[in-house]
Amino acid sequence: MLRPNEQRDAANEFVKRWQHRGNERQDSQTFWLDLLETVYGISQPGEYISFEDQVHLDHTSFIDGYITATNVMIEQKGRTKDLRKGIKQSDGTFLTPFQQAQRYAMNLPYSQRPRWIITCNFIEFYVYDMERPGGDPAIITLADLPKECYRLDFLVDQANPHLEKEMQVSMQAGELVGQIYDELLKQYRDPSSAETQRSINQLSVRLVFCLYAEDAGIFGRHGMFHDYLADFETRFLRNAVIDLFQVLDTPINKRDPYLDEKLAEFPYVNGGMFADEDIEIPQFTDELRALLLEHASADFDWSQISPTIFGAVFESTLNPETRRQGGMHYTSIENIHKLIDPLFLNELRTELEDIKKLKQPATVKRRAVAFQDKLAGLTFLDPACGSGNFLTETYLSLRKLENDAIRLIYGDQNMLALEKQIIKVSIQQFYGFEINDFAVSVGKTALWIAESQMMEETKSIVYTNIDFLPLKTYTNITEGNALRFSWSALVPATHLNYIIGNPPFNGARLMSKAQKGDLEQVDPQVAGIGNLDYVAGWYLKAAQLMQGHNIRAAFVSTNSITQGEQVALLWRPMFERYHMHIDYAYRTFKWTSEAKEKAAVFCVIVGFSRIGDLQKVIYTSSGQPELVKHINPYLVDAKDAFIESRQKPICDVPSIGIGNKPIDDGNYLFDEAEMKAFIKAEPASKPYFKPWYGSREFINRKPRYCLWIGDATPSELRKMPHVLERIQKVQEFRLASKSAGTRKLAERPTRFHVENMPKGNFLVIPRHSGEHRRYVPIGFMAPENLVGDAVLLIPDANLYEFGVLTSNVHMAWMRTVAGRLEMRYRYSAKVVYNNFPWPHVTADQQAKIAETAQQILTARALYPDSTYADLYDERTMPSELRKAHQNNDRAVMRAYGMDVATTTESDSVAKLFTLYAHLAK
Repeated sequence: MLRPNEQRDAANEFVKRWQHRGNERQDSQTFWLDLLETVYGISQPGEYISFEDQVHLDHTSFIDGYITATNVMIEQKGRTKDLRKGIKQSDGTFLTPFQQAQRYAMNLPYSQRPRWIITCNFIEFYVYDMERPGGDPAIITLADLPKECYRLDFLVDQANPHLEKEMQVSMQAGELVGQIYDELLKQYRDPSSAETQRSINQLSVRLVFCLYAEDAGIFGRHGMFHDYLADFETRFLRNAVIDLFQVLDTPINKRDPYLDEKLAEFPYVNGGMFADEDIEIPQFTDELRALLLEHASADFDWSQISPTIFGAVFESTLNPETRRQGGMHYTSIENIHKLIDPLFLNELRTELEDIKKLKQPATVKRRAVAFQDKLAGLTFLDPACGSGNFLTETYLSLRKLENDAIRLIYGDQNMLALEKQIIKVSIQQFYGFEINDFAVSVGKTALWIAESQMMEETKSIVYTNIDFLPLKTYTNITEGNALRFSWSALVPATHLNYIIGNPPFNGARLMSKAQKGDLEQVDPQVAGIGNLDYVAGWYLKAAQLMQGHNIRAAFVSTNSITQGEQVALLWRPMFERYHMHIDYAYRTFKWTSEAKEKAAVFCVIVGFSRIGDLQKVIYTSSGQPELVKHINPYLVDAKDAFIESRQKPICDVPSIGIGNKPIDDGNYLFDEAEMKAFIKAEPASKPYFKPWYGSREFINRKPRYCLWIGDATPSELRKMPHVLERIQKVQEFRLASKSAGTRKLAERPTRFHVENMPKGNFLVIPRHSGEHRRYVPIGFMAPENLVGDAVLLIPDANLYEFGVLTSNVHMAWMRTVAGRLEMRYRYSAKVVYNNFPWPHVTADQQAKIAETAQQILTARALYPDSTYADLYDERTMPSELRKAHQNNDRAVMRAYGMDVATTTESDSVAKLFTLYAHLAK
């Protein structure tokens, strides 16, 4: 990769060469070879990118460009082509360049499918992140390339080898810690007791510190810890460890003058690391001795671990059940920087780069000194700090900036004779709350290790005799429940600059009673606070602390706080009572972690403050920034709106309801084989069976069957003993319920709890659907079918209503405001449908939408053996159906007054929010 200034100059020259060229057939390959070589530093671009690879779709389909190293597919068009518009294909359908590339991608082997798709017309680059299906592309213009080169870095940005090595070493260290931990635990008399847990956690921290200290040179001589322990047989090892811990906690001038020579070599550590002499230390075994001396000490170099990564890995030695109950998840370095870079680090880096560009040495030095003082004056709080990885990575980032400033201030001076304080950034600037005592110890240790590593880096810049030991006492990470503690008691708001972290991810329905209590006492004025996720407590506490102060905050959170009914519950008080502004946000991305047991969650990052003076930025899940005017609580560039649960539609449209809810313990539901067997045993039951559709059955067009006897007479029922047996089982099941309402329902066991059986055709909408589908499959059903409560239904819906609901406009609304199950859509009546702002249509517009809606049904009918799962898979969607949907999309967009050629999904959502705000008044 070129340096930033070199890359900018190269990009300027590239733009000059290409600003008036752009023939698809003649120039495409030259354009990309030139870009990769001159702007992104690829020395042999012809070997880096391949052109015209055939796709096994037909004999005329070729991929314009593919970069295997970074999984980038390129679809190149001429400069006269509009990248938003459909282009007629050989089969007669119209596909945009992205849809064309997407079709190619779906016909590649899974391992070769692109991470990125770029469509380009020599004037603009449209970048699609394939880990965020349905999202708008990031757009980079050729003219802006010199200042936005970084937005295409993913073309060549492969994994950082240094970070990869740190990660590998840190993961290996974690495995060693786990093995030592497991062996130690076997030796305790009562392994399950709280005292044992406290002792083994503290013992593990101390052993790790010793292993690191001997490899990093902190103890003074490499291998000191190993050599000391090697002198003792297994049966004496416990006492040797106890003696060592006591020596490490004793100042040199207070030690026994007759101390063993090898013990006397060890320095005084301090910092509270070895202060507690009450911890229980068990006897060591031959296996433990071998683990410590051979595998953990002699065969492994602890000095190369990343304290950020290792802190998380180390904490993973905790019992997984304990970790799950606490809601803890571990953040990768990449995800930490997604939070801290836009919050403050990008601004600091830019400031330092501006200092480096200055010409006068005296001015550079003066500004660098001021910059270093600024770094040393910043204060950070992580109120759910876990093993301290946010605090540690932030400290490392500030110290790296400080070391750059030190280079500018001192150059290569010999600082040995100076008493002046060279390093000003301190771990004392970092504060945290953590409920788990072991995590507190790990967090402190990680920061001490980070401090040691950065001190060595400073020593390599200016020769100095800074000593790492003894440690300064560090008590800024406090053990306790952050939602019950006063944050300002730990760090006064007047001294605080930034609040950061990833609070626990417990969902509203998964919280313990104690956690519910924690949340409710944070802000009793928040109506329905019990329906919020646990993380909401941290947002509210941060907002309270920020009142009257210029503090900025950012949290990693489950994406549920920006979806569904939680938005209004949390963000209305955040905006209206606490006057918060969202400064930047990362839309939903999949969680990545260095922990052994990775958390399968989908997250957002929200940066917020009272100040609201920053340029607003929305980042895609890949980190591509989009400058916007405003960010609302759904993380879109639109007016603020709080889509609350609404009992009736906001517009004059048909009501929607859930399907039938039997509460029958499965006694009335059968698959086809079970139904046939039942009818064979009870022939009279045949007329009472009806096809039954839930969400899965509807999408796969494969019903189960329901024994519906609600309308049967007593005499008819008494003639069917097997049916009577089912009725009795349902009655017994309901009577055994803890719910009084369900027990009351036992009085009428042949009826359902909820019965919704329209007399005519009705429209069905699955409540859950895969996020990879552009359109949620919805459709009409006849009254002889019964549907369950896994779907929603609209009785007597017409073609116009079907057309609007299946359109890209309604789907964009749904994707924005609906809740999610992981990433799967969770369509709801009270949030999605009842709040949807319908268009004001003329008779002609309504007729046109009904016509295009019928085209969709006609296209589906061409494939009677295909399921909705088949028809709405982007890889297998028939061209007739795609074309019908595109026609319907255009008709609906025109009904809203949207320009078909230029309106993006974000634009349509913004317009819908404006309409909603007007209707909600």
